[in-house]
Amino acid sequence: MTKSPIMRDLDRREFVNGRWATRAGDATNAACEIASILVQARPERLDDVARAIEALPRAQIYGRDDRGKLVVVIEGSEVGVIGADLNTISQLPDVLSATLVFQGAADD
Repeated sequence: MTKSPIMRDLDRREFVNGRWATRAGDATNAACEIASILVQARPERLDDVARAIEALPRAQIYGRDDRGKLVVVIEGSEVGVIGADLNTISQLPDVLSATLVFQGAADD
């Protein structure tokens, strides 16, 4: 039986352990870090805060509450970007708090 080109590059042990085989120079296998942040903003300024967060290159808003809450997800591939973005969000005008709820990393 001949293996497909995809299966030829796949190491069975790496696959079973949740890791794909890496090739030199393959940028898709870089470390990935993801975090969710709960942001409490002044309710009357929620739209302005949401626009400022959406302007950040790695941030996306996944949930919103009219009482001033936003659920923000940040994804990055460099060390320290999650913390830097969390600090940026917490210092935005009309943000009352920005709390890290979840952070995970995967090294390939």
